[in-house]
Amino acid sequence: MLSFQDHFCEAGVWRRRQFLRAGALALGGLSLGDQLAVRAAGAEQGIKALKDRSVIFLFMHGGPSQFETFDPKMEAPSQIRSCTGEIRTSLPGITFGSTFPQLAKLAHKFSVVRSFVTGDGNHDIKPILGADTLKANMGSLYAQVAGSARPDTAMPTNVALFPRSVEAGAQAAVTEFGNFEGTGELSRSLAPFVPGAGADLQQDMRLNLPEGRFHDRQGLLGALDRWRRWGEGSEVVRGYDGFQQQAFEALHKGVFDAFDLSREDRRLVERYDTAALLPRHKINEKYKNINHYATNAETLGRQLLLARRLCERGAGFVTVTTSFIWDMHADANNAPMTTGMEYVGRPFDHAVSAFIEDVEARGLRDKILLVCCGEMGRSPAINRDGGRDHWGNLAPLLLYGGGLKMGQVIGQSSKDGGEPAAQPVSMKDLVATIMHSLLDLGQVRLMTGVPPRVIEAMTRGQPIEGLV
Repeated sequence: MLSFQDHFCEAGVWRRRQFLRAGALALGGLSLGDQLAVRAAGAEQGIKALKDRSVIFLFMHGGPSQFETFDPKMEAPSQIRSCTGEIRTSLPGITFGSTFPQLAKLAHKFSVVRSFVTGDGNHDIKPILGADTLKANMGSLYAQVAGSARPDTAMPTNVALFPRSVEAGAQAAVTEFGNFEGTGELSRSLAPFVPGAGADLQQDMRLNLPEGRFHDRQGLLGALDRWRRWGEGSEVVRGYDGFQQQAFEALHKGVFDAFDLSREDRRLVERYDTAALLPRHKINEKYKNINHYATNAETLGRQLLLARRLCERGAGFVTVTTSFIWDMHADANNAPMTTGMEYVGRPFDHAVSAFIEDVEARGLRDKILLVCCGEMGRSPAINRDGGRDHWGNLAPLLLYGGGLKMGQVIGQSSKDGGEPAAQPVSMKDLVATIMHSLLDLGQVRLMTGVPPRVIEAMTRGQPIEGLV
């Protein structure tokens, strides 16, 4: 745990034992200072499994349609082809669904897979946490190698961002179909850190605020600010050994400002903002029960901006998700495809394009890999009410950056868009692609302490051909 007390002792003296405890931030209960020393020793041994990269996994909860996103099939019969029509992209001969105009202009910057198979049509979170990841969040596999925090920044290596990470009043995280914080067969110390997660203290990064609770990001920032100001002039800090002082500096320079979006240029925050899109796309009265899903689309842009900030400061794997908003059956609880793509597709188009442009401008294209997919795709046949139902034989997949080859379409789908026609890509292959981007897997095999089952999960599939 990482702990500090948000008050002074008698006569303004902050006693040494009350200054800093950093246990669960490190593997095996080491303090952050101890972990810095261990990492220094590890570097001398030449074990360099970590590549200088991060992954942001944007989970499209509810199952996005392949037709209305990246494979419109406009030559197919009307009951199959995209309900929203198509739009030309910057790639010759390639079209997307028409609610993706900004992504269409940037298609040469990323790659899409038209032959991705999730395996079933169940509502769960299997691409990010399932049988192929040992029932653990994929970021926990990475943290098994990288450790639970960066020594140079004290940033948790594995983070999960829900709408409440940027908006205190947003809907609580949906766990009915899977817990993004799960670690399955792995240690709970490798679970994602979840900022703004509510009243329960996080087990992997515990901040002892006055009330003993971590309510929101603002409380964290305020306490860290007071702690930072005290530490800058403290004799206690100056009395620590080199690694302990380095730990303090890491917390000061890394964790303190990473979660504070107010430190970004206001114009950039506005570019990411998706909330302004929604008032122009009112939900039909018939589908008013899904308004709470739409509200989560308001936070998507800021979540991605926060994810980028965390990656810049050392987070290796960041999960971003909203809730159950891509489910478009056209029933009492779910919108039809045309309405749904207005309140979900357009914010996605806006947020992801803003992210790509931002990362490109910062020269981070090869440093950050963005992965966008859901747990399934949608049925080739549109149902009688204008929706699409669950479909596990094909699903959309977008990848950007991470040192992979961009500006292409991988694989082909069948004429009805229901299954792969060429180069099928499995979830095992997606895991292998992500781990290939993050890690030197040859070096991972040489490391002591990495369970064989973790290495097997990382390497069971093949990196997607054409991307690596």
